[in-house]
Parts: sequence; C-alpha cells; structure tokens
Amino acid sequence: MEMQYIRMGDYFIPDLELPQESRPIGRWGRMRREYLREHKPIQYNCLLLSGELWTYLADLNEQAQDRLDRIIEQMKTAEGITEDLKANDPMAWVGAMNNIRARAEEIIREELIYGEDIK
Repeated sequence: MEMQYIRMGDYFIPDLELPQESRPIGRWGRMRREYLREHKPIQYNCLLLSGELWTYLADLNEQAQDRLDRIIEQMKTAEGITEDLKANDPMAWVGAMNNIRARAEEIIREELIYGEDIK
C-alpha cells in the first residue's frame, strides 16, 4: 500500500481519509461513546484512530434499538398488556407501558452500553 503525502510548509503529512458512515449513531451510540471516552479511553482512542468508531457506534445503536423493541414486546406479552386494555383503561395502559419501557431501557444500558465490549 502506497501512502500519499501533502506538503505543509516544510513538513510532509500523510493524506489520510476516514471511511464515511452515513448511519446516525443515535441515542444508544452517543451513550456508549461517552462511556468509552470516560471509562475506557484506550479502546475509545483505538476505535477513533482506526476510523471504526462511527461504524461501531452505529452498529451498536441498531443492535440496542432492535433489542429494546424485542424486549418491550416480550414484556407486553408476558404481562398481558393488550390493545383491549389500551381501549378500556388508557391511563393503566400508559402506566404499564412506561414501566415496561423503563425496565427495558435499564436492561439495554446494563448489557450493551455500560457492559463489556460486544465487538
């Protein structure tokens, strides 16, 4: 592999380009990025310098969102939260759904965001 250089004054600097990632990192990716930056700076810098950070965060965000949706559906089924409850007692349905969402988000935070590296 041949390296291209750019002349800047008296110095030659490598002409490096990072891979372009068009997917957003989203809420879960931003949380993981902050966790890596504060608690695992070596891993953060390795991902950043290799150009894989954005892709890693976008993948993690998609995994976390898919897992969140799956966990919410499983909890709704297990607890008997149905559309009938939504029609008959909307306040109870909202309370139950908020409770389920909060528990599912806590699972995602513990397993994917603040847990060990899943890469």
